[in-house]
Amino acid sequence: MRDYIIREATPDDIDGARVVMLDAVYRDFKTGYVPRWHADIIDPVSYYVTPPRHTLLVAVDESDGTVAATAALDARGPAHPPNPRRLAERFPSGETAQLRRVYVRPEHRRRGLARHLVERLLEFARADGGYRSVYLHTYPDSPGAMGLWRTLGKVLCDERVDVPGGGSGAVHFEIPFA
Repeated sequence: MRDYIIREATPDDIDGARVVMLDAVYRDFKTGYVPRWHADIIDPVSYYVTPPRHTLLVAVDESDGTVAATAALDARGPAHPPNPRRLAERFPSGETAQLRRVYVRPEHRRRGLARHLVERLLEFARADGGYRSVYLHTYPDSPGAMGLWRTLGKVLCDERVDVPGGGSGAVHFEIPFA
């Protein structure tokens, strides 16, 4: 079993974190880099490291020092459009901790890294004191995502069945937060 260090991303981790995220959008989502969706991946420092209420966590493989997984949190609620209006109203920016970019390299999956990273993000949000809720969206084809999120949260909207025409196909979750 490998050992991992979970920490807030340091300047030395940024390139490795970016690689994990880009690999996910190319390999798992098959969208490739789309600027309007993935600008935060190219510039994670501006989105997650510099703002005081945001964070980017990494899991670093101690055996070789590579970034094995990422997870981020920011204070931006889901925007409408493209998300359903009711979700944008329920999860306003500034009060909502949105979980983002929870990605694990395939060779490091099934070791609890994503769950541990999410626990750390929730600790960060609680310590902030200004968040009232935790929100995220995922896509059903993302390896392991639906199983993880169903154990941690509650489905609020499955666009495939709740939005005429299937929307973007995203599944929206609220994670209990107290």
